[in-house]
Amino acid sequence: MTGKHDPCGEGAGSPASPRLWSVDEHLADVLFAAAPLPPIELRLLDAQGCRLAEDVRAGADLPPFDNSSMDGYALRTADTVRATEQYPSVLTVVGDIAAGADELPKVGPGQAARIMTGAPVPPGAEAVAPVEWTDGGTGTGQAADTMGGDEGVPGDEVRVLRPVAEGAFIRRRGSDVTAGDTVLEAGAVLGPTQLGLLAAIGRATVRVRPRPRVVVLSTGSELVQPGEEAGPGRIHDSNSFTLTAAAIAAGAVAYRVGGVPDDAATLRAVLEDQLGRADLIVTSGGVSVGAYDVVKEVFADYAGVDFRRLRMQPGKPQGYGRIGGERGVPLLALPGNPVSAYISFELFVRPVIRTMLGAPDVHRPVVRAATTAALRSPAGRRQFLRGRYRPADGAVSPVGGEGSHLVGALAQADCLITVPEDTTALPAGSTVDVVLLTD
Repeated sequence: MTGKHDPCGEGAGSPASPRLWSVDEHLADVLFAAAPLPPIELRLLDAQGCRLAEDVRAGADLPPFDNSSMDGYALRTADTVRATEQYPSVLTVVGDIAAGADELPKVGPGQAARIMTGAPVPPGAEAVAPVEWTDGGTGTGQAADTMGGDEGVPGDEVRVLRPVAEGAFIRRRGSDVTAGDTVLEAGAVLGPTQLGLLAAIGRATVRVRPRPRVVVLSTGSELVQPGEEAGPGRIHDSNSFTLTAAAIAAGAVAYRVGGVPDDAATLRAVLEDQLGRADLIVTSGGVSVGAYDVVKEVFADYAGVDFRRLRMQPGKPQGYGRIGGERGVPLLALPGNPVSAYISFELFVRPVIRTMLGAPDVHRPVVRAATTAALRSPAGRRQFLRGRYRPADGAVSPVGGEGSHLVGALAQADCLITVPEDTTALPAGSTVDVVLLTD
């Protein structure tokens, strides 16, 4: 996943003053080698949430035959022209037709066939009279809205209480889908209704771009899992839950790996164990300049993994590359502070996942809004502040402070307020770019 920019090339700066990369440069490098996953053939339920890699055409008409949309009686319309409740049309019942029937009675003048919903319309019939429009074969007036018991056996009569128009309550062959129609186009996301359509036209499998398998692991000897007691100096691991949930929301199949301690051998072992099921690996923690930041130490063993500092706040330290060379598994290493990790995911990881999916909407939508409060930002940094967006009046309000540990405020935010690198202060009412975080 080597990018277009060389961190050691021109403009990288001296060792004492390493280059600071812009958000846009880093995003371009991260996306440079990202590509949609190769298409595969999947069974229908395994393809849920995937995008079609081909147009799907119907091989036959849908419905495949004329069928009844009601429980009732298949008949000839001429026999009911003068039917009323006082003077009903009396027809001879020549048979019963259930859904799935393959032997159908012929309906002639003065005749009707009792028919169930979904059953094929018999030859000679031109319409279906719902059972509620008849006496149900009882000879006692209007029938109930269900058909059952011993009524309507061959040789019995049915009284039709009103005229029935030609084609009434018949679902015509091909009225939904005609053979040869393109029913779904390449790129369509397969949800419940799309899968139902594929099943209805007889498709058992479909060619799709698979959902990328994302392995999420957080690093830090201070981490304990939720449900365990956090003793002195320990904190609960929240990053792996946040990032795994974010990966799923982006469309991936995500696997959460619990907190990995700050031990190079343990981290190497975990990575090697996870490589077989990963299309992308996302780590959090261990990418800054701390003495125990073992992520950089471990990834130094793999060619093509770069670490850099960005002109952004929060989320300055970032890492990206591949484990195992050009054909290896892509890696994105994020900072460990919860807000930094989540914002980095939204800016860099989510676009990679969406690219792997073959999605057209790789980036979150950005709108312009007026801030309800004054904003400040460090010089030379693109600031991403948490906010609440009000689409009704096009306003956005900051939520919480600037600290990268404020998960309470992060949980209340539905957008990111962007303050450009060349801006250190904005008065209330200023128009800003707002990254919407809601799907």
